[in-house]
Amino acid sequence: MLRFIVQAVVTALGLWLSAQVVPGVDFTSGASLAAAAVLLGLINAVVRPILVIVTFPITVVTLGLFLLVVNAATIGLTAVLLGGFVVDGLWPGVGAAIVTGVVSWIAGVFIGDDRK
Repeated sequence: MLRFIVQAVVTALGLWLSAQVVPGVDFTSGASLAAAAVLLGLINAVVRPILVIVTFPITVVTLGLFLLVVNAATIGLTAVLLGGFVVDGLWPGVGAAIVTGVVSWIAGVFIGDDRK
């Protein structure tokens, strides 16, 4: 449970930074940002693995770059399902996916991974 909370906080930080840096990504309040982080975590746990399997051939052909589109789609799905979080199209979604991914990667370096 603690791992999920830490991941939600890191995701919220990434989404907040995305809203500051990427035009077309915005949220209405801190509560909607927190809800978007939790919902994105749930979507990444349930929907993203299915999308990764279904899009595997195109991911191989693009040498993994299509995973940015998959990540943008999960962020876009979060925005569609949540009223206070807005992503205005594919490119802002890709930008948000890149920013959120980089923030998660940096946090992972500092936090570490407890899996052995």
